[in-house]
Amino acid sequence: MDIAVIGSNMVDLISYIDKMPKEGETLEAPSFEIGCGGKGANQAVAAAKMGSKVMMVTKVGDDLFADNTIQNLELYGIDTEFTEKVAGTSSGVAPIFVDAESKNRILIIKGANEQLLPGDIDRAADKLKQCSLIILQLEVPLPAIYRAIDFGKEHGIPVVLNPAPASRELDFEYVCKCDFFIPNESELEILTDMPVETEEQVHTAALKLIEKGVKNVIVTLGSRGVMWVTANSMQRVEAYHVNAIDTTGAGDSFIGCFAHYYVKDGDILNALKMATAFSALSVMKRGTQSSYPDATELEKFIEQQK
Repeated sequence: MDIAVIGSNMVDLISYIDKMPKEGETLEAPSFEIGCGGKGANQAVAAAKMGSKVMMVTKVGDDLFADNTIQNLELYGIDTEFTEKVAGTSSGVAPIFVDAESKNRILIIKGANEQLLPGDIDRAADKLKQCSLIILQLEVPLPAIYRAIDFGKEHGIPVVLNPAPASRELDFEYVCKCDFFIPNESELEILTDMPVETEEQVHTAALKLIEKGVKNVIVTLGSRGVMWVTANSMQRVEAYHVNAIDTTGAGDSFIGCFAHYYVKDGDILNALKMATAFSALSVMKRGTQSSYPDATELEKFIEQQK
C-alpha cells in the first residue's frame, strides 16, 4: 500500500448558477449534478488515478448514498476495508454552488464523518503500517486527526495535513509533527491572523508557521500557483493559465497528485510541479473527482505546454 487517506467523504450536490439569489429571492439555475466528493475521498481518488495504491479510513451513513460512495471508491481501486457504515446516521453531503465565473461556495453537513474516532485508526493499524504516506484533512473530528498524526510519528510514516476547512482550534503541537502542512491562502490567513493578499504577505505568514516549528509549509494560491516555504528557503511554482470551468476540488486534486509523486521518488519540487499541472487540468471540467485526469492525460497536458 502506498498511501492512506484518513478523513472525509461527501456526496456533492452541485448547482450551477448565474448568480446567488438575494434574501427571499428565487432564481432558476441552469443545471444540477450529483457527484462523489469530500476532501479525503477526493484526495484518495486523485492519488489512485495517478496509479498509487490507496486505502481509506472513513465513515459513511446508512442512507441511500452510502453504498454508492463505497462503490465509487472501489471503482478507482481504493481499498475500502476500513470504510465503515454508521447506523442511524446520514452520510456527509456538500451542497455546492458554482457561479458563471467558475467560483464556488460550499456548505458541508458532516453526517457520519463526525463519527470517525481515534479507535478507528487503531483498528486499521496493521494495514496503515504498510503505507508510505498518510494524508489528513479537517472534515473529521480533531481527536482522530491527532491520533493519526501520532500513529505516523510512531511508525515513521510521513504525514501530510491539509487544514481544510481551517480551524482555529487546531493544536500546532500536532501540526509540527507533520512532514507537510498544505493550506490554501484563505486557510493560511485564518490560521495566522495575517494578510495574504500579496506574495510577500503569504511568505511572511508562512514563515510564522515555520517559526512555530512546522517543517514544510506549502501554500496553494489558485491562479497564482504554489509557494513552498521551509526554514531555509522559499520556492515558487507558477500556475498554468487555463480556461477554468469549475474550481471545486482543485485543492484536493493537488494534494492527491503531490502525494503520489512524493511517494514515488521523494522529489518534493517535482511533486509540486506535477500537482500544479494536475490541478490545472481538474478545473477545466465540471465536477470534482470526475474532473481529475489520469496519468496519460497529465503527461499529454504537460507536453503540450512546452
